[in-house]
Amino acid sequence: MTVALLLLAYAVLLAAVGPHAMRRARWVERAPRLGIAAWQALSLAFVISLVLGGLALSVPDLRLGTDLAELLRACLAALRVQYATPGGAVIGVSGAVLALLVGVRCGWRLAVTLARAITDRRRHRETLRLLGSQPHRSGAVVIEHSVPAAYCLPGIRQDIVLTSGALNALSEEQLRSVLAHERAHLRGRHDLVAAVAIALNSAFPGLALFRAAREETVRLLELVADDAAARSTHRLVAAEALLNVAGQPSPAGAFAAGGSGTGDRIRRLITGVRPFGRAQAALVGSATAALVALPVAGFAGPAATLLDTACCVTDPGAVSHAEICEAMPVTRDCLS
Repeated sequence: MTVALLLLAYAVLLAAVGPHAMRRARWVERAPRLGIAAWQALSLAFVISLVLGGLALSVPDLRLGTDLAELLRACLAALRVQYATPGGAVIGVSGAVLALLVGVRCGWRLAVTLARAITDRRRHRETLRLLGSQPHRSGAVVIEHSVPAAYCLPGIRQDIVLTSGALNALSEEQLRSVLAHERAHLRGRHDLVAAVAIALNSAFPGLALFRAAREETVRLLELVADDAAARSTHRLVAAEALLNVAGQPSPAGAFAAGGSGTGDRIRRLITGVRPFGRAQAALVGSATAALVALPVAGFAGPAATLLDTACCVTDPGAVSHAEICEAMPVTRDCLS
């Protein structure tokens, strides 16, 4: 029970403090990849804490042997003890339902998000065919439209789409920067990263944690692509290119070069960012890993410390001597 309460309290703490702490962190602008990993770890730690907390409520504390058959018999005896009383049954069933609902809802919303994105991209590609799009020497698809725009369609078939207005507005260097931006999205499978954040937000629509994680993940993905564009040419060229294609929202299921927060992204490219040191990256990476490791260790730790213990339940007085020994014969000596 104590482990379960600690795990659930940890989930509440993450949901309450996590978004504010992450949004106040200045280092994410310098290391957007680490920032994305931190938001993912924060979200994952919350989900894991809920699931493991529910499991900890549903399964009684055991003293585990090393033999699988002995472990199963011990589980049966301990479960009979816990679920013998109405209070124990309510707690156990509530924990199992919590773990099941969280797991199923997250999986379902992720499947729906991915299916919707695939459908949107398929429809968009059909529209491109109807518009009579033409291939560009870079491999991109060109459509006739006066408004400068550039975006990519991720998936198994990966496409970069340029309008004729973008080709007219961009110099060769700027075009190379825009293409590098879109290729970074495709190469990094940013669509899958964004899909996880979007799915979790739809699974927990009332929580600020997942709303902030979705918004920040999408923004930081654009910063990662901007950095790739700056490395391909120069950050000032990337800023000019972004300014030329800014203002057009991303089509459904796509990533556009002039996506969210364009003004702040242009200012970031113009002013530049200080490199993120290895020591700082290692510190942030360790803290990020600890977010997920803590609930896992909190759940597994008590079980690990009880390995090789001869007794099958933590409270032998709660069940008869005969019932325990019948369920797990190896305990006859230790309880006699």
